[in-house]
Amino acid sequence: MKKNFNQKQLNTKAALELHLIRRRRWLRVGGAYLLLLFFSLLFIGPFVFGLLSSLKDNPLEWPPKLSVNQLKPSNWSATYKLGKAGCGKGFFGEFAPGAVVPFKVTYLVPVGKEPVIPQVAVPRRVPGTTSAALLVEHYAADYSKVSDVEEIIRETLDDGSIMVTYKFTIYHTGDVTIDRLPLDITVPLGQKFIRATLDPNRPHERLGRVQSWNNLTSGVIPYIFYNYHRVFRENYSRTTGKHLFSSWIRNSFFISITRVITTLLFASMAGFALARLNFVGKNSIFLLMLFSMMIPGQVTFISNYLVLRDGVFGISKLFGVDSLLNNYSGLIISGLVSASSVFIMKQFFEGLPASLEEAARIDGASTYQIFFRIFFPLAKPALGALTILTFQGAWNEFFWPLVVLTSPQDRFTLTIGLLSFRKMYGVAFDWGPILAGSVISALPLVILFIVFQRYFVEGISFTGTKG
Repeated sequence: MKKNFNQKQLNTKAALELHLIRRRRWLRVGGAYLLLLFFSLLFIGPFVFGLLSSLKDNPLEWPPKLSVNQLKPSNWSATYKLGKAGCGKGFFGEFAPGAVVPFKVTYLVPVGKEPVIPQVAVPRRVPGTTSAALLVEHYAADYSKVSDVEEIIRETLDDGSIMVTYKFTIYHTGDVTIDRLPLDITVPLGQKFIRATLDPNRPHERLGRVQSWNNLTSGVIPYIFYNYHRVFRENYSRTTGKHLFSSWIRNSFFISITRVITTLLFASMAGFALARLNFVGKNSIFLLMLFSMMIPGQVTFISNYLVLRDGVFGISKLFGVDSLLNNYSGLIISGLVSASSVFIMKQFFEGLPASLEEAARIDGASTYQIFFRIFFPLAKPALGALTILTFQGAWNEFFWPLVVLTSPQDRFTLTIGLLSFRKMYGVAFDWGPILAGSVISALPLVILFIVFQRYFVEGISFTGTKG
């Protein structure tokens, strides 16, 4: 009997210890999870908030709201119908000849006051504050006619206030297709806006007396991505007439991809030579390379500038080019390869088994064959990590392109172009296109990391090990 009692005590004690172990384990897991969640919000939160703000008509609203009119399904349906009425297209709309655009709006009238019929007008409004405003030839105000505003519903609420719904129609009376159909509706002070066919872009102008719409017939896609649409449509080069933002993206992709290709080729070859070949001065070259990594870029800035100005010691003059300033060649040559890239590849190649090289040499393979057929294909993890790091560095580079590229504007990279947005939109406190441009500039890096993240993790882990 006593034996059974002791056994029962031991079982109870063991179960209690097991429970405590499980509890501590779950506490550690929960703590780690909360820590990861905190850092995720810390790093991803600003990007998500910036993305939501870039969709808003007024990113500077205070207090900030998570609700965005552009993400409401009711507004999607409304913009689709209005786009169909404007030009027969629901997703990408315009204001075309013969268009008949119906619209409804509802107001709340305080107790003791009689409803006043709103004043409806199609304003002569320019698209933003950029060079696109100078290129506009046709305005919807010159080719539109607004019908009489008609009261269709009147409802008296329990508190004595009155809710009134009005309707009107906008007609296109000309023969020119117009990109935008803006609208302003004005009511007396105190007559409160409730709802409309489409939520207004600026509902609180002049103490709520004016409700304003940027474009009634935009269609679904330009409505949701209004600021993004402006980024691509409102910025032109006055000298060449090209779309600036599209040109900036192409330029940044060209420079970044070129740098990636040259870096992967030269860094892998140099890393292989330093890791697997024996030649005089090998260690000295490696030490010199490490020393160059310790020198800040500001120290060599002026010398690099002079080298490009003189055409790389006059070599470019042999090809008819006096200077590499204001030239993509200057940006590419200055970033052909970096010491850090060579170091990463050297560390990776040193971690590969020496038996691979020995077996290849026994079979009669040359050094070039060993590199291109054996070591280079095995270097995918390191090359993936190097691709991300190089592309990120070239894509986000700002100061050096700002100095090298001066004119015209369509030759700028994306980072320099976004700086000009501060002068275009910032002075008018129009921060929507600035945020939209910033989000677009971050998307290629996000996509690149998602695609190469496996190689990035493997490459970083391998380059820190020795074989």
